[in-house]
Amino acid sequence: MITALARTAQRQLNMATYHQLRQAGIPAATISGRSRREGPWQRLLPRVYLLQTGPPDTRQQALSAVLYAAHPAADPLSGATAALTGGAALALLGIRDAPPGPLDVLVRAPRSPAAAGRVRPCPTSRWPATIHISGVPSARPIRAAADFAARTDDADLVRSVLANVVQGGWCHPHDLHAELRAGRVRGRPAVRAAAAELVAGVRSIAEGRARETLAATDLPAPLWNARLHAPDGAFLASPDAYWLEEGVALEIDSAEYHYTRDAWQATLHRRLRLESRGVLVASTTPGLLRDRPADVIAALRALLVLGAARPAPPQVTTRGHTQLELPLPPASAPPLSAPTVCAPPAYAPKARDTV
Repeated sequence: MITALARTAQRQLNMATYHQLRQAGIPAATISGRSRREGPWQRLLPRVYLLQTGPPDTRQQALSAVLYAAHPAADPLSGATAALTGGAALALLGIRDAPPGPLDVLVRAPRSPAAAGRVRPCPTSRWPATIHISGVPSARPIRAAADFAARTDDADLVRSVLANVVQGGWCHPHDLHAELRAGRVRGRPAVRAAAAELVAGVRSIAEGRARETLAATDLPAPLWNARLHAPDGAFLASPDAYWLEEGVALEIDSAEYHYTRDAWQATLHRRLRLESRGVLVASTTPGLLRDRPADVIAALRALLVLGAARPAPPQVTTRGHTQLELPLPPASAPPLSAPTVCAPPAYAPKARDTV
């Protein structure tokens, strides 16, 4: 009896379900007695017990949600009947800005357990491939991101978390866009805006705001996060926005990433590399972009005029970058069809006096 329970506890971060305890031969009265106040066990959720006196850590809280939602007769660690998803799964993975709660758990339909504590069961017939994150059965990041977007009303938080999932290399923006559409959540305004930004190359809230600010002007649309190379192929930099015809770059430098001397010097070195090849660089911060957008636009307008007037373009090339737009699907289009993308219109520099 003790050996079976020890094996279960070792696999499940020192936790067990009521069903597992009974299977291990623990009488119901013993379970109830040990989980009373001042007892050696704790009842975290209905039918889920923590076999220790100390408080549960983040991993144990996350796994307790899966133990609660999984089918009693199934191995809860298999990921076959319950899996962590949403912000909790992304936070466990270390995705920046992903909130650790509530604990959203996918449950294989038709089962639909009731919500309990911070646990929100999410029944689904579209069962995803699952992975283990720190020992917790979880949906893959792309599905967790889509589920998070479906249940979050904060537009900036949706934009930030989706951008961080893509920026971290956990999925390609086109694949995330397809997942959002498959989950029938892309129609939400915040989700659609975030998906369009990611496919266009935007990778942060600050870049998203810059894109919105620029879209409200007559300035030409830039490439976002284009990779710039010297003629010999050496990588120079990847500015936040780049105007190809005029050779103008916009850098949005957050104090959060530039508060050390080394980080600031790296930023200056990147700017010097660009300027040494003839790229005109406008620098701003998220705060200036938010509070004084007219000043940023005026600086960009002046640099674009200078860039358009130069006899020779800068000595840089862009590689590995495709600018795409996401048009609205026709009203008759089926909701689960593959996303439609189209190439942008041919770029044409504006007349010098209107740039």
